[in-house]
Amino acid sequence: MRRFLLFAAGVTVGVIVVLKGRELVTKKLPAAVTEQVNKQATGVFDRITEFASEARAASAERESELRDALGLVEDRDSQPTHD
Repeated sequence: MRRFLLFAAGVTVGVIVVLKGRELVTKKLPAAVTEQVNKQATGVFDRITEFASEARAASAERESELRDALGLVEDRDSQPTHD
């Protein structure tokens, strides 16, 4: 009889642990998923920002090379302003 009571108590504790574990995972999982998505989105945004910055720098460098090759002089004072 004692073994049966210990067995029943063990099964009860096991069921309670599994149910509470599922409840805890259900509560925490959406937050973890949201955090993971935010980290990935931030990483993508950083890579896009870095790419855009590098593209602007490369474009300015290439424009300068083309101006030198064509003999154009950069005179920002003589360019019309758009006020």
